[in-house]
Amino acid sequence: MAAEQITDDNFDEAIAGDTPVVVDFWAEWCGPCKQMAPHLDAVADELSGQIKVAKLNVDDNPMAASKFGVRGLPTLMLFKDGKVASTHLGAMSKQRISDWIKENA
Repeated sequence: MAAEQITDDNFDEAIAGDTPVVVDFWAEWCGPCKQMAPHLDAVADELSGQIKVAKLNVDDNPMAASKFGVRGLPTLMLFKDGKVASTHLGAMSKQRISDWIKENA
């Protein structure tokens, strides 16, 4: 299951629940964000059922990014029980994304 697009309006609902959720804070103009997107989709497929992956465009949805103090892109946040469990700033390889999730989920 590929990453789902979320918005400020459904953010709280998207991170709620028993399944850990990785939120990718990204922007259309961000080169590293675009470079990392296929890796994130691949990890979402590999870990389907164990985690959810959601993408939030910060230009279209600035409130959630502001609420969680996102200062650079791409920023990945792992939410457990609706709370931030881990944050990573900057692009990562597919293997590193997978390792980061497994270390923190």
